[in-house]
Amino acid sequence: MESWLPGSSGPAEVGPRLRGLRGADLAASACLLSGAGAEAGCSAPAVAAVLPAGGSGERMGVPTPKQFCPILERPLISYTLQALERVSWIKDIVVAVTGENMEAMKCIIQRYQHKGISLVESGVTRHRSIFNGLKALAEDQPNRRLSKPEVVIIHDAVRPFVEEDVLLKLVTAAKEHGAAGAIRPLVSTVISPSADGCLDHSLERARHRASEMPQAFLFDVIYEAYQQCSDYDLEFGTECLHLALKYCHIKAKLIEGSPDLWKVTYKRDLYAAESIIKERISQQICVVMDTKEDEEHVGHRLEEMLKNELNHVKVTSGRDLQQIILEECYNFVCVNVMTSDFEETQKLLNMLEESNLSILYPVVVISVQFLDYESEPSGQKMENLMRIREFAKEVKKTNILLYGLLVYYPQVCVSQWLAKQ
Repeated sequence: MESWLPGSSGPAEVGPRLRGLRGADLAASACLLSGAGAEAGCSAPAVAAVLPAGGSGERMGVPTPKQFCPILERPLISYTLQALERVSWIKDIVVAVTGENMEAMKCIIQRYQHKGISLVESGVTRHRSIFNGLKALAEDQPNRRLSKPEVVIIHDAVRPFVEEDVLLKLVTAAKEHGAAGAIRPLVSTVISPSADGCLDHSLERARHRASEMPQAFLFDVIYEAYQQCSDYDLEFGTECLHLALKYCHIKAKLIEGSPDLWKVTYKRDLYAAESIIKERISQQICVVMDTKEDEEHVGHRLEEMLKNELNHVKVTSGRDLQQIILEECYNFVCVNVMTSDFEETQKLLNMLEESNLSILYPVVVISVQFLDYESEPSGQKMENLMRIREFAKEVKKTNILLYGLLVYYPQVCVSQWLAKQ
């Protein structure tokens, strides 16, 4: 597994969307996400996030810390940052990294245009790294660039698939209870071995849960817990909710998390994460065509066929191309009908390059050219092939993957076919 290096080429996860909220959660969402919380009669807490990212990745068995391992040529931590950045009500994100990885982290932030990220040096353990992140947010720190939040989210840098609705539920619960954590049902039964290596006892799986991340706290609660924390807990502890309970007597509210909160721990998890990302960004295809919708052309049949064959994929027409790009569609079929020099494809490529969409994910464009077989000289056919090949070489530098499909047909046959439809 190669490490990500500053300056290397590479393309990220479709951002989370708020979904599945009802009743009180929806009302809380409106307060958090709008700037008019006070007018609506509900308070919107200031929220920040802390990501400990100082781990060495020993369990993964690769020389690169797992948070910097590449997925689709982009470091894993960048996907996690993107997921948090998309949540508009998270104002600050503090990442704790080792001194030796500080410059690499700065390069990642710059390359993938992450915003609102502050870096602090990590500690030798997970708890010490989190404590350093909290110190950066505290009011008593000199030369502070950050503002103290009311609620702080603590999340793992190697859990890239966190959704906004889970974060919202945790923040809302933390404001009410002081602390909140995501949980999942246990997959395996937990057993306790005796000193001689034999089974001593087992836990009843149905009564227990796996503690996951993210977790959320009133800032004053978790900061006080870390200030009182013993050296033993700072060295060997891993559970933040336990610190809030032990030192501040705060019983955390437990929130059922989604199945995608899993942590990238082993090398095989990198391939699983890549598969999930590929699946997510392949769920929408936009068909762009240089003819009017009511004009009959074989190209419209292509769109209909895509809708029929790809019933699990959203196929849309590119009538408002700018809006579709803003909605972050990463797959395009561009049909050139009225011209033989790929004008529509070139127009689309220019818009994609200007949007910087491909900084985060590879964008796939299939350029389809319908040409009259009888009127097209053989030399022109080869020229068309070379032209699309040159386009592809050029845009690949910007992480746009261009493929060409030339469809030659006798015009009279197509006219007769359309007349029968």
